[in-house]
Amino acid sequence: MIIKCPWCGPRDSSEFVYQGEGGRTRPDQSSTDQSAWNAYVYDRVNTAGDHDEIWQHSGGCRSHLKIIRNTVTHKVLSVVFACDTQDQEKPA
Repeated sequence: MIIKCPWCGPRDSSEFVYQGEGGRTRPDQSSTDQSAWNAYVYDRVNTAGDHDEIWQHSGGCRSHLKIIRNTVTHKVLSVVFACDTQDQEKPA
């Protein structure tokens, strides 16, 4: 699988480390709701199709990337720096 890093260009996926689902909502840090924390840590969506993911280019520029990847075909549909999307995801 080839991932096109916005900084380094096209690279083999062996240079990257998968870091989890993108767009997950973390419980409030002061929350003591154990079920909410268990769901955040352990529950995963098993999507067949386009999936929002976070990867780190550990073998290159070390940037964190937000990637949309099809889990059936492994085709990478989009790659952007994760820091470029954080402002868009914050509630107004």
